[in-house]
Formats: sequence, C-alpha cells, structure tokens
Amino acid sequence: MIDTSTREALAEQIAARLGAGAGDLAERWATSGPIRHLVVDALLPEEDARRIAARFPSADQMELHSSIRERKHIGVQMDRYDPLIEAITFSFQEQSVVAAVERLTGVCSLLPDARLYAGGISSMEDGHFLHPHVDNSHDADRQRWRVLNLLYYVSPSRRVDQGGHLELWPQGMGRGRVTIPSDFNRLVVMETHARSLHSVSPVASGPARRCVSNYYFSTSPVRDDDRFHVTSFRAPPGSRGLDALLRADTAVRMGLRCVRARGVRRTTHIYEAP
Repeated sequence: MIDTSTREALAEQIAARLGAGAGDLAERWATSGPIRHLVVDALLPEEDARRIAARFPSADQMELHSSIRERKHIGVQMDRYDPLIEAITFSFQEQSVVAAVERLTGVCSLLPDARLYAGGISSMEDGHFLHPHVDNSHDADRQRWRVLNLLYYVSPSRRVDQGGHLELWPQGMGRGRVTIPSDFNRLVVMETHARSLHSVSPVASGPARRCVSNYYFSTSPVRDDDRFHVTSFRAPPGSRGLDALLRADTAVRMGLRCVRARGVRRTTHIYEAP
C-alpha cells in the first residue's frame, strides 16, 4: 500500500521548489528550444534526497533491459520496493506538482501516468547506455499524447567524468548535443515529440546512475505537426552499421503498430496508485 502521507509531503516540497523559482524556470523553458527543457537543482531538502537514495533497490531487485537499443535495469512494480521509493515516484503525479509544471511550461491539460505505462525507476551501471531516440508518441491505447518527461536523479556520489548524462540532440544526430549531467537531487523536465531526440551517455564507472522517471500525457501534442510514432532509435555518431540496424528495427515495430494499434507485446505490469 502506497504511503499517501509521505507522497503528499514530498509533492508539497516539490511544488514549493518549482514555485519558488517560477519566473526564472519559466524563462529557461521558453528559451531552451528547439527541445524545450528546464533543470531544477536541489529539488528536495538534502536529508530527504539522501534517504531516497539509500532506499533505492539494488540491481538484482530490478529487471534488466538489454538490446541493441539500451542496457539498463528498470523497476515498474512499485509495491515491491521500499515505500519511500513508491512515494517519490507517485509524488510527481500529485495535482500540486502537475499544476506547478503546467505553469512553468505552458503545456496544459497534463495527465500523469498513473499506471506507469512509461514511468518507474531505473539503474544504470558500468557499460550501460541508452542510444539516441525519440519517445513513443502515445499511451498504450493511443488515446493520449505523451508530452513531457520528468527525470529525477538520486545518485549522490557520481562524478561528471563517470558518464550517464542526459544528452539532447536539438538539430538531429551529429549536429551538436546538449549535455545535462545526472547530478544528485536534480530534476529535468523536457518536452517529448517526434523531434525531441535524446540519449544517455554510456556509464563509464562509479556507483549506479539512478533515476525516478515520470511522463505526462495530454489530449493534444506539444507540436501541431506531430504524428503517431513508436519509440525510434538512432546510433551515436560514427556507428553507421548500428544505425542501419536501429532504423530497420524501428521500421518493423512501426509497421506492426500500424497493423495492430495496441501493439503485439503487452505491458508486463499493471500498476496504479490508489
């Protein structure tokens, strides 16, 4: 059972932090295009953030996703973990936080991902990676558009030289990138659409790079020209053979979704906060 009081308390702290810097954060968002994003440091009080980090599950309690697209551990069945991990994950879905994000971004009618179709927690260790990609455009039933990613980092001992950073590719592959280190107690909010190409640089060493992820949906896309698409991967610059494989992989999965709207492989979990 989710700890409602802890979840609400965390949400109050997050909403207060977003509200305290609202003017500056909204300006950063508005001027950060063409992949709009903002970075919020010291999201929670230090003591609370360290408590979350200490209770994060170990890799052997999570599911390994390993393919040509990515390698990372993920967790989505939140009631298997410490109640504090469940509480921080769902705190971002409290209405106070959703409303604060709407005010900062101007993206309205946001709908949190209560069933964790796309959200949850992740842990990336030495050699793990997430190749450049654009996120899938919709929820499982293709009723709502996926419009915002919220990524909260909870690894207190990682250094910049150890990799595992969020990378944005606003002009496409090989045309420059924006690197956002996965600093402890940092929240990144970014828009997601057919051109919001992003990746996680390979983890080189050090403790696990841990993240709490949430995604917000809406009844309309953030870009008027957006169209339905599956998660579409590219290879890092200089990997032409891998890039061809990833493009072919995307084409196959897109074809399957066009034939069967709900997809072939069903989500292996169903979880919804009470």
